[in-house]
Amino acid sequence: MTATISTKKNRANYYILLRYQDELGKHYQKWITTDIPIKGNNKRKAEDRRKEILTEYDQPKIDLSKDVLFTDFMTQWLETLINSKSIVITTYEGYERVLNTHIIPYFQPLKIKVRDLTPAHIQQYVNDKMKPKNADNKIEPLSPNTVIKHLRNIQKCLDSAIRQHIIAFNPAKRIEMPKKIKYKGAKRYNENQIERLLNISKGDPLEIVIFLTIFYGLRRSEVLGLKWSAIDFENNTMAINHTILDGNKQQFRLDSTKNEDSDDVVPLTLIVSDRLKLWKAQQEEHKTLQPNDYIDEGYICTQIDGSLIKPHYVSSHWKLFLAKNKMPHIRFHDLRHSSGNYLKYLGFDLKDIQTWLRHGNLQTTADFYLSDDMEEKRRVADTLNEKFSNFNS
Repeated sequence: MTATISTKKNRANYYILLRYQDELGKHYQKWITTDIPIKGNNKRKAEDRRKEILTEYDQPKIDLSKDVLFTDFMTQWLETLINSKSIVITTYEGYERVLNTHIIPYFQPLKIKVRDLTPAHIQQYVNDKMKPKNADNKIEPLSPNTVIKHLRNIQKCLDSAIRQHIIAFNPAKRIEMPKKIKYKGAKRYNENQIERLLNISKGDPLEIVIFLTIFYGLRRSEVLGLKWSAIDFENNTMAINHTILDGNKQQFRLDSTKNEDSDDVVPLTLIVSDRLKLWKAQQEEHKTLQPNDYIDEGYICTQIDGSLIKPHYVSSHWKLFLAKNKMPHIRFHDLRHSSGNYLKYLGFDLKDIQTWLRHGNLQTTADFYLSDDMEEKRRVADTLNEKFSNFNS
């Protein structure tokens, strides 16, 4: 079976010419129209549609005995993911929250079966979730980026339905996707603010947390998950391979990071080594003063009694700490952005910064962690101004 992209005279849209043969070897061809206009840069969309058509016609016969409601199937799919360890528990909780808060309440009253689900149903869900608030709409509309996350989950679920021969194609992949909005909420400290932060944080409960986060550009879950067993003072290395996360109902301690690229071993410099040794000595002193009450679980970032500094405490204390010291408010995670920009200020290139922040690809580093720098723009402007000054003479 083959399918080619074609155009017809006096027609505005692309056509797909499908050629196939039956069991007896007899050849057929079929013209399939699309709603993709020829004008504009739509050749890739037409190619994607061609692939979809091939997939549809190559699908085995649908098993009509698998007659299940969409909401029930999505719930079963999610349980399968967590039971097969395809996703971690925190990802499962995020999926579950979206399912129970948005998808089930929307689709359950409709009682739509998986095999009856159409692109129109999915498109209406998108439209309703993003509908601007007015007198008739008491629910706050969701952002395009949030709705896109919902759609990704629905698409993955329906891909599973295709593999089980419940449906022939994925209706969630045939809709108009919302346009993703680039996140612009990230702020960061400049080099002077970073240096001030390191000084004023001395003696604060988050002192060691702030120091390690800025130096290595760690995520909150990664810095809290650091253990003394991950430190090799002899070979001067530190392993980043354990994280602490807050779940909906409990805390999770995982022997993994956000993704494979984030699991890493980084150099332990002299200043970091000395700082950690000093902090370890302080922990030993705290343990001596509290022989019966001290909690020793082997973590680096701890309270005075040895208990682990919890993720939600970091966020809440961080706000109070900034306000007390009259520092501009940024999220704690924005220290990671600040770390990347500090490296940029020190002259490191994009690849170096990607490696240090442990990003899977260079685009993530460029898009999310390196802000537009007005000072750099001013230097460029001043240089151009100087070069162009002679033209005004």
